[in-house]
Amino acid sequence: MADQISEHEDALIELFLCLDLADLAVCSRVCRRWHALLSNGNSSIWENQFYVLVPEKMQKSELLEALPSYQAKVQAYCFAWNPNDCSKNISIKDDGFTFHRRPVPQSTDAARTRKGFTSGRHCWEVWWEKPFGSHALVGVATQNAPLQQRGYISLVGMNRYSWGWNLSDNKLWHGGKTVGSYPRNLAITCQKGERVRAVLDMDRGTLSFEKGDRFLGVAFADLPTDAPLYPIVSSVYGETEVCLIYKGCPLDG
Repeated sequence: MADQISEHEDALIELFLCLDLADLAVCSRVCRRWHALLSNGNSSIWENQFYVLVPEKMQKSELLEALPSYQAKVQAYCFAWNPNDCSKNISIKDDGFTFHRRPVPQSTDAARTRKGFTSGRHCWEVWWEKPFGSHALVGVATQNAPLQQRGYISLVGMNRYSWGWNLSDNKLWHGGKTVGSYPRNLAITCQKGERVRAVLDMDRGTLSFEKGDRFLGVAFADLPTDAPLYPIVSSVYGETEVCLIYKGCPLDG
């Protein structure tokens, strides 16, 4: 009996090795057994996806090497910066998780990730490797949000298509105006090199943030859930570099 189960699982693995991510996602919902098999993030299935999908120059990224499984690395790649969806003044470095803003005066520039979210709970970490400047915003946006504008502005949150937290002055932005200070009732300052964790709940329509082991509260509620929302960052400081790494479903408690 055990041999039959092993042979069955071997056959399933051979099948799964031939599928792409979208098909694997469907298979994981077929039954508990398939879900359990695909939940092994270090299986040959996810190892294969890693080497097929992730460019060789990204595979040895220190940020990827710190993740616990091949599945986590594949997910991080899927939600890395999109070199085809960023300001012309931004370039994505070879690691895929860091963008560099060129020193262009009187310009605010942004970048979005490769994929957005339509359901579920997700978290990612963002940090500046160099100074913030006056406008350093992290948040979410739809595909309609602009990625470059003249002047030094809070580009994430400048219209109805994006929601942003300015780490430079702790103001929340949406619809072209400030909509409050954040975090509320907490004295928090962010510095270059310090990681901020964004927590997006697409089922409840909320965006929250954490710093270290502190939950900072809900920043935005009533987010739209009828279109994908993408992690986004905008910056104004010349030669600044911003890193983003997707961490999966947030751990509560």
